[in-house]
Amino acid sequence: MSRRSHGLIGTWAEIQQQQRRQEEAQRRSWAQAQREQERQQRAAERAASRNRREQQAAYRQRREADARQRTEELDRRVHVLENLLATGCAAAAFTPATLARPEEVEPFAPGQLGVPVPMPDPNNYPPQQGGWGFGANRQAQEQARARFEYDWRAAQEAEARRQQQLAAYRAQYQRWADEQLAAVRHHNAGIAELVATLHRGEPGAVVDYFTAALYASQGWPEDIPRQVSASFDAPARQLILNWELPALSIVPDASLVRYMPGADRDKEVRRPATERRTLYRDVLAQCVLLALHDLFAADRFGVLDSVVLNGFVDDTDPATGHRAQKFLATVMVSRAAFDQVNLAQVSAPDCLVDGLRGQLSDRPDRGTAVRPGRLPGEAGRNVVTHGGDEEPDLYEMDPLEFEELVAELFRAMGMQAVTTKRSGDGGVDVDALDPEPIRGGKIIVQVKRYRNTVPPSAVRDLYGTVQDAGANKGVLITTSTFGPGSHAFAVAKPLTLIAGSELVDLLHRHGLSGRLGRPSQQPVRADPAPDVDPAGGAEPDPEPELDDASVLGLAWSGSVSLDVCALVCKGGRVLAEDQFVFFNNPRTPDDSVQMMPGFGEDKAAVWVRFEQLPREADRLVLVAAVDPEANPDADLSGLTNARIRLSDPSGTGIDELPVSDGRAGETALVLGSFRKRAGGDWDFVTGGKGYPGGLVALVEEYGIDVE
Repeated sequence: MSRRSHGLIGTWAEIQQQQRRQEEAQRRSWAQAQREQERQQRAAERAASRNRREQQAAYRQRREADARQRTEELDRRVHVLENLLATGCAAAAFTPATLARPEEVEPFAPGQLGVPVPMPDPNNYPPQQGGWGFGANRQAQEQARARFEYDWRAAQEAEARRQQQLAAYRAQYQRWADEQLAAVRHHNAGIAELVATLHRGEPGAVVDYFTAALYASQGWPEDIPRQVSASFDAPARQLILNWELPALSIVPDASLVRYMPGADRDKEVRRPATERRTLYRDVLAQCVLLALHDLFAADRFGVLDSVVLNGFVDDTDPATGHRAQKFLATVMVSRAAFDQVNLAQVSAPDCLVDGLRGQLSDRPDRGTAVRPGRLPGEAGRNVVTHGGDEEPDLYEMDPLEFEELVAELFRAMGMQAVTTKRSGDGGVDVDALDPEPIRGGKIIVQVKRYRNTVPPSAVRDLYGTVQDAGANKGVLITTSTFGPGSHAFAVAKPLTLIAGSELVDLLHRHGLSGRLGRPSQQPVRADPAPDVDPAGGAEPDPEPELDDASVLGLAWSGSVSLDVCALVCKGGRVLAEDQFVFFNNPRTPDDSVQMMPGFGEDKAAVWVRFEQLPREADRLVLVAAVDPEANPDADLSGLTNARIRLSDPSGTGIDELPVSDGRAGETALVLGSFRKRAGGDWDFVTGGKGYPGGLVALVEEYGIDVE
């Protein structure tokens, strides 16, 4: 029993062991399967992660590519703006042929109606063998013939319908073609009439032609506005137009676009404000120059002598909230001056402002406006011709007639000139343009129909207007005279003063007429004749200068003591010894010249009443000499930073007159002289001649004997 039991136990143990082995194998198999599953899961996760990274990389690349594309588009836009003028000048010029249409129409195209209906071919209808016996073949042939004849009749009817429809369509086309050709011929006849009237300089035709030239120009980008209003001044052969300029938005606010992956968005990097402002100003100047180029290039008939172009943007008036035109550029330029410009090499703002003497807003980005030189619709007024042979009295002329007479004088001198509106003219009576390419340019003209001396304040006001308008020169014309203060202020400035007698002389030299009162009248001392404003106001005649006196105050640096003297002369000779004003003779007998103590910074002063100087006097000479008692061994090397301050008796400064510094070895010096012009005005001429022999040598040269 024990042995048997032992065998059962062994068998049971072996069975248990096999079960354990099976369970272990199952556990290993399950563990292996679990590991394989985990491996596959990890592989799948890695694949998914890799796929996500690849998708993210692809997405980022797309976004970065989009950002680069937007940046490239910004760069292309800026490139177009920077080369606007060059591209526009390279485009084909506008000609009348551009407006004409070819006398041709689209050819007749009937389409399928033009294709004949195909007729049936008997060979395509063979007899059908369907039966047996005698006569079957004959019956098949008759059936085939019947089918052919039926199809042939149907084709004939279809062809007849086609030809009928074709004829109707051809007639309809012919009516349409005739209408089109008639419209083209009417249009071309209108163009021919436009050209004919253009040759005659009719304002309406000139405006229509050059407006069409601007609209038809191929040199402008599509997003540049082209709104224009214009008029033509036929006597001046001048086209005046307002031309719309692009707004600041034409220059991209962003300089580049960068993709920000962390925020998953595009970031626009703003263009520096200075760069944007500079580019916008350059674009405005290019637009003005390109418009001028298109206008002069289109003028194949020599209609235009000059163009006034005012560039504006549509803006909102903050006072009214309504849309208004704000002018950012203006220029008046002659064809001759524009032809001298090489547009391929210029800096557009410099060319417009410095080369063509135009105006361009310094801060167009802020809407800083400029004053237009002349607006469309402003045409010069005609000069009224007075009856009879007697010359018109300039004192008695209507103020508007007088202004137009001055404009006519400028035109007779070879310039373009037009009068301006009376109200809002900014102190400008006549706008003139000298076509001379070197010394010419825009000229601002003011006229003063006065009888008394024009005050220096009028000259100062003219100078301010010249600067504001960006003009080359200012001309002040009067029927009276100018005092020394006016001429002194005009020294070394782009100003020309024309007194009444000179005006009359210019009128006569250029075939025009005019006189200053009756021959017996003394116009300088006559009562005032105020300029009358047509709106009802009056421009009063100026007040005479205080006491009719001018104060010449002398100041200098250095320790040298000087005696300041004055000589009333005719030519290079003093009128008389009592006309030599110095420390021992402090005034002339008529008190027209007096020595006075200096005040303020002035170390010496001379008071002069130019109107009271002797009639024969034509020169007042100012001199300075070393005081031998105070400086026995000194010379004029100690005279530095010298100047003569011209003022009125109240001390109000008018101008400073240039004076040469002294030189070593010299003890007397001519500071300068006032010289009387033909019209009675006085000009200052700088001196500079020195004398080693002192005051004695100087006065002896002017005819004074010194014992």
